Amino acid sequence: MSMTRWGILGCGSIAGAFAEGLQALPDARLVAVGSRSQEKAETFGARFAAPNRHGSYAALVADPEVDVIYVATPHPMHAEDTLLCLNAGKPVLCEKPFTVNAAQAEKVIAIAREKSLFLMEGMWSRFFPLMGELRARLQAGAIGEPRMLQADFGFRAGINPEGRLFSPALAGGGLMDVGCYCVSLASMLFGTPTQIAGVAHLGETGVDEQAAMSLGYEGGKLAVLSSAIRTNTPHEASLFGTEGRIKIHSPWWKPETMTISRDGKEPETVVLPFTGGGFNYEAGEVAACLQAGKTESAIMPLDETLTIMRTLDTLRQQWGLRYPME
Repeated sequence: MSMTRWGILGCGSIAGAFAEGLQALPDARLVAVGSRSQEKAETFGARFAAPNRHGSYAALVADPEVDVIYVATPHPMHAEDTLLCLNAGKPVLCEKPFTVNAAQAEKVIAIAREKSLFLMEGMWSRFFPLMGELRARLQAGAIGEPRMLQADFGFRAGINPEGRLFSPALAGGGLMDVGCYCVSLASMLFGTPTQIAGVAHLGETGVDEQAAMSLGYEGGKLAVLSSAIRTNTPHEASLFGTEGRIKIHSPWWKPETMTISRDGKEPETVVLPFTGGGFNYEAGEVAACLQAGKTESAIMPLDETLTIMRTLDTLRQQWGLRYPME
């Protein structure tokens, strides 16, 4: 495969993690970074040996040496920054959550399709080797028909009203930061929910500090999910089927191990370690799609991203959680 030349828009911690992932791919190269300040671009670019260091996002998207851009800015900027890239003719991998709401997602997806440009949500958990094995095992009927999912993702963070986790202006809260992983996992397994119900505790800054969610699907399938930014949880996922169950061991969202328990048989433990920090797998999927001339990934298609955003919208509406930019 030919070399894929990456640009990264934003120079925060998630951008650094993605840049480290690119270093694990022999056919990927970080050629450019873009920041709102030249100083940050220089520092980040020097750290990861990116030769082109731009002091504005506009300069990054205009860089002719860039094949595809990873958008790594805070949640509220995802739609605007992705549109900036698309309108400059650049394919985009946008960090999760894809946008703040479904209305933004619809607009961004429409532009990508109008311009026939590749676009994908950076839901990295989808692309780990173990997740690929999970999908294959389920397709082969490993536990019969999957019927119920239980998954959690919660941690305890110190309250910082101005920080990204707790600020409404930054679309803070557990749902958008970590709950979206759980909702996306349920979507991957069961599709689009027909019933959505959730209860959340909105803390002193007005965002969801912890939440419990129940999603219903055609045929009676259920997902029981929880997320939190003020409560530590096990970070496990269990899928129950008509002929057995699968436990994805902690942390399920960055998985290496699962145990398959079939009715009447000895449990089987599957271990598939990952390399490169993990972001390399979604980057590899993007490169493969670009090489094949695809504008979407079959593993994380845009229509599914949109239905996930609609589910998140419905939950927040039930909780009375609306962000200032909406």
